[in-house]
Amino acid sequence: MAKIRLYTPGPTPVPEQVLLDMAQPMDHHRTKQYQDLLAEATNGLKYVLRTQNDVLTFTSSGTGAMEGAIVCCAQPGRKALVVSGGKFGERWGLVCQAFGIEHTILDVEWGRGVEPTMIEQHLKNDPKIGMVIVVHCETSTAAASDIEAIGKIVAKTDALLLIDAISSAGGMPIKTDEWKLDIVVTGSQKALMLPPGLAFAAVSEKAWKVIDANKPKAFYFDYRAYRKAIKKNDAPYTPALTLVRGLHRSLQMIQQEGIENVWKRTETLAKASRAAFVAMGLKIYATNPADSVTAVCVPEGLDEAQLRKTLRSDYGVHLAGGQGELTGKVFRITHMGYIDVVDTLGALGAIEAVLIRMGHKLTPGAGLAAAQKVLVKQ
Repeated sequence: MAKIRLYTPGPTPVPEQVLLDMAQPMDHHRTKQYQDLLAEATNGLKYVLRTQNDVLTFTSSGTGAMEGAIVCCAQPGRKALVVSGGKFGERWGLVCQAFGIEHTILDVEWGRGVEPTMIEQHLKNDPKIGMVIVVHCETSTAAASDIEAIGKIVAKTDALLLIDAISSAGGMPIKTDEWKLDIVVTGSQKALMLPPGLAFAAVSEKAWKVIDANKPKAFYFDYRAYRKAIKKNDAPYTPALTLVRGLHRSLQMIQQEGIENVWKRTETLAKASRAAFVAMGLKIYATNPADSVTAVCVPEGLDEAQLRKTLRSDYGVHLAGGQGELTGKVFRITHMGYIDVVDTLGALGAIEAVLIRMGHKLTPGAGLAAAQKVLVKQ
């Protein structure tokens, strides 16, 4: 049986040293030992997110922290502008709908990032907009939006900017303070190299003023409870202690490599992979591709599910399929987290082999050669 290797855009592979730390005997969370651990992990999160703002840790998926951000920042008499260009942008509109939050959907073609000027125009035309919700890397389409440019636009107004960075933070450049991002949410199972189960939110002073004035109708995801606890390096409710221990170690690994080097590594693997797929005669789906994950169109006549099934059974390479309207049309491969050059070349070689077996015409090794041309220049 083939050794299974994860190339999905979450969960991603977890380093052995992180797994070993998480396998240590259970301790109690209402202790100085846990508080010291969380304090160091919080500082590590601030390093990764490039912020001096409060960073909160939730026991949940990224969706929980994003729901909390949306509910806590929803101001009476104001509305949300939700950028929707994929399954996760759609999800934040559904959160607004579920909580009765007035909102406008800014539809973007799947595979494209939102044009910052479109947001600027909405803010000018509708003074009721109190928060703008943008997905940095839309995992379902592997498209990225320019949140630096969007941050500059929204910062000129009294609206808040909420960023879903679940598939980008720790893999793609994010400078929370410099880019004036009000809330940045991410999750554990992506570039932070952990199992699923933790979510994080960096929160600006501008956002806290709104949250405090709102008195939000939230309980478990009430950001105020987490701010109160984090001042004592604690959690308001029982935390996922073993995951926090793993987080502490994974953040040490990121800091040892250097976040700029992590960004560069992710970018290089993405460029090499995209070059390889083009050389294989495949089309990159996104017009504005993200570096943390790539979506690739499956050639006409090939069964996408069979392609992924064969890759997993014969080579141990586990790719992700498409979501929503892209089901059966694309496969997705990660470049973030605990992925290196050898991992990437191995996956590309396996993909070539299965494509040839399925009847796709390409010169064996064409994709690997194209990838190596990118890699040797770095």
